[in-house]
Amino acid sequence: MENLNVQGLVRLIGAGANLIYVVTDNERRTEHLAGLATSRVKGAGAPWIWNCTDGFCRDGAVVEALVDPPAAVDFVLAQAGPAVFVFKDLPWFWRDNPFLIRKLKEFAWRGRGKVIIVLGQEEAVPSQLREELVILHQGLPTIDELKAFLEQLRGRDQRLAAACAARPGLLDDLVMAAQGLDLADVERGMRTARLAEGASGDEMVLALFETKRAIIRKSGIMEFVINDASPEQVGGMENLKNWMARRERAFGLEAISSGSNLPKGVLMMGIAGCGKSLFVKAIAAQWRLPLIRLDMAAVYDGSYGTPESSLRKAFKTAEAVAPCVLWIDEIEAGISTQGFKAEGGPASRILGSFLTWMQEKRAPVFVAATANAIEMLPAEIIRKGRFDEIFYVGLPDMAAREDIFRIHLEKQRFELVPFDLPLLAGSTKGFSGAEVEQAVLAAAFEALSDRRPMVQQDLMAAISRTVPLSVTMAEQIKKIEAWAFKRAVPAAGKFNP
Repeated sequence: MENLNVQGLVRLIGAGANLIYVVTDNERRTEHLAGLATSRVKGAGAPWIWNCTDGFCRDGAVVEALVDPPAAVDFVLAQAGPAVFVFKDLPWFWRDNPFLIRKLKEFAWRGRGKVIIVLGQEEAVPSQLREELVILHQGLPTIDELKAFLEQLRGRDQRLAAACAARPGLLDDLVMAAQGLDLADVERGMRTARLAEGASGDEMVLALFETKRAIIRKSGIMEFVINDASPEQVGGMENLKNWMARRERAFGLEAISSGSNLPKGVLMMGIAGCGKSLFVKAIAAQWRLPLIRLDMAAVYDGSYGTPESSLRKAFKTAEAVAPCVLWIDEIEAGISTQGFKAEGGPASRILGSFLTWMQEKRAPVFVAATANAIEMLPAEIIRKGRFDEIFYVGLPDMAAREDIFRIHLEKQRFELVPFDLPLLAGSTKGFSGAEVEQAVLAAAFEALSDRRPMVQQDLMAAISRTVPLSVTMAEQIKKIEAWAFKRAVPAAGKFNP
């Protein structure tokens, strides 16, 4: 499926394509692009715009109140060419209307010199029309489009012009912040920033990020994660930290952050609560990249379209926001051997779409996937080439547990002197990082409820009341560890380059 642009649309019309379907989420921008293309078609004049409430409009005025779709196609056939007709609501009617489908097929054969451009949100089209239609996709604005739009905005907005004069490079920062937004959303975000009296350049950039966050959240399947993590907040995982550091030394942090030398991605599997998700956040923060979380359960839910269309939309959004980190948490919930064998249809197509995108993507999107049960993933996912590396995140060793206690005690603003960290680490053998954190929080709560400072005994009591996952799920954890042995790089331990 090709992306819509003015030059491509003019070229299609010149080549004789007369029935074009554009998948779009922004009718206004698509209508504008269709108008620009029509202006380059000799003798076409302004495009005719049809909707199901007004009929045909031209230059903003209703010229023919034909709201019945087959009658509207008959009207198009009766007009003299060259002419371009943009139909906005037609996909609502062609699903169960053989008369409309027949009219459109007749137009495809007989409507020489005239073009119908159909706008719709769903990629599915009637099978009877698939051979007649040229299908295009209205992508998000390119960097050049965003830069040209913001330059136009600067020319008519004194506050933006003043902010750009006060801070060289602001326009480039705004363009980076606006990636993944439509032009209407960029204008809305800038208008929000202008409402604040004396808004600075940083506040304008932040307004665009907030707009982007709201729109990605509205999609239902993705979330723009506000992230303040860092590798220092992760205990242990020496191999993972060294993997990051070596790539920073090889490519340079600036090159990674700009996307020019961004690695492909990592897959982290292991036991729940051991810091996989936290490390994904740390990667994004360390490399100064926006973090977008993809909810595979929402992809399969069907509330936001078919699973295949939802996944394609997620990939396009991630590519538009690039460079970024795409976080797929618990990837086995959406792509697994069980689901692949049981469902066949959607599951196999999801797997195919994911594999193709991972192999062919050109945009700098770092895919950080986590899995609690990697043995459920198809072999095609975990083979070399899909991800740069596969790491196994196991239960923290004693040194890592000591680090985790220190991190969480400092996070709660406790002095470390009264606490024997080696004793605490030795008393929590088999604990995950999440269980260590919960012990600190439980002890802090007990001390707060008694209105006294927390002491070592509070932590020891909280530890004694905790039954770790390594005990309650011992068989499952042993199975995971056995699978990961020699199949994945340990996230902790001595680093082997």
